[in-house]
Amino acid sequence: MDGNDYKEEQKCVPDFPSRDEISYPKGLYQSFIKPLYDRVFSFFLLISITPILLLLALLVKIDSRGPAIFKQKRVGLFGKVFTIYKFRSMREPSGLDENPFTEKNDPRLTRIGKIIRNVRADELPQLWNVLKGDMSLIGPRPEQVEIVKQLNASLPDYHLRHIVKPGITGWAQVKYKYTTTKSDVPQKLQYDFYYIQNMSFKIDLYIMFATLKVVLSGQNRSDS
Repeated sequence: MDGNDYKEEQKCVPDFPSRDEISYPKGLYQSFIKPLYDRVFSFFLLISITPILLLLALLVKIDSRGPAIFKQKRVGLFGKVFTIYKFRSMREPSGLDENPFTEKNDPRLTRIGKIIRNVRADELPQLWNVLKGDMSLIGPRPEQVEIVKQLNASLPDYHLRHIVKPGITGWAQVKYKYTTTKSDVPQKLQYDFYYIQNMSFKIDLYIMFATLKVVLSGQNRSDS
């Protein structure tokens, strides 16, 4: 999809901000309160769920060959590349670099991998990313470096999603459909823009509860 196709798609989506309306969030909540509760919440949550993390790591190791923790380079705030941590849910080699989008019954998933992905438990190690300051609890999901390069070349506004820290979960993850191909990216991008422009404690709280609902229902998530 080229830039012209993307602009046409923008026009078809009502109530979403355009490129000219996107600006770096500078309010007290965005600049101080949100980073503070990110660090505090992730610290205490990591301590409280340590036994669960150890159990999940053991189950992943027993279920299939390979490391319990999957590490990959992702793009964060202002294009900074960082290492993301997840419980490995796919067989080694995962082939994730060749196909970053995971389908509902993806044959690469392990037995434990299917379970932990359905309840998003594979994302729990990213609390360490939040504690380090690479990520936020809530924000646009971080993408792989090569995928970002491709999307920056084809979508002129894509880089604007990097003016905030990426999150473990976000507005697109609770509001948009299951994403399986790159053709879904322009539409999903509008949800990221909406969140960036309207970021607030109220929206973050809504996303947290909506994510909890997804976890408890076992609903498949919509990203890689």
